[in-house]
Amino acid sequence: MSNERLDVILAAAYECFTRHGVRRTTMDDIAATAGMSRPAVYQYVRNKDDAYRRLAERLFTGSLEQARQAAATPGDLTDRLHDVLGAKLELTLKLHRESRHAAELLDTSTKLTGDLAEAYTRELTDVVAGTLADAAGPRARAVADVLVALTRGLEADLTDPDLPRQRLRDGVALLVAGLTTHPGASA
Repeated sequence: MSNERLDVILAAAYECFTRHGVRRTTMDDIAATAGMSRPAVYQYVRNKDDAYRRLAERLFTGSLEQARQAAATPGDLTDRLHDVLGAKLELTLKLHRESRHAAELLDTSTKLTGDLAEAYTRELTDVVAGTLADAAGPRARAVADVLVALTRGLEADLTDPDLPRQRLRDGVALLVAGLTTHPGASA
């Protein structure tokens, strides 16, 4: 089986899901957008739910790769943390920019991708905690939990995409300043 074909199918699924929403998209829509027959699409994905799950997994994986790259980039802790968390925020902003169905696509309570969203959040929190390890010591995980929760909260209102970006930058800067001001404080 060709990875190129799967890429085409998942790109078509993304286009259909962002245009019609998950519930209204059909396998016929995905096949037509991919320029393939339905039987050919079924050689790569079992059904629409499988296509959706694989697509979500790809989006989460891409965002985590961005976050890990940002964490590994030498430089100021505030900038690195902002860029790590920005990978999550930008994924959400991209979906909101490209689809009026973003809320449906990002629904973490869904049985189709809820476990993937939870794993993504856990892994992102691990990356944040690792980035904070030197500055926060044993408090790194607790501080990481707060920063990831802050990012999730900022995703609640995306009417002005620049506002959550600025609030993320401000929140990270405040938290890092607090770490350096009170290095021995307990969490």
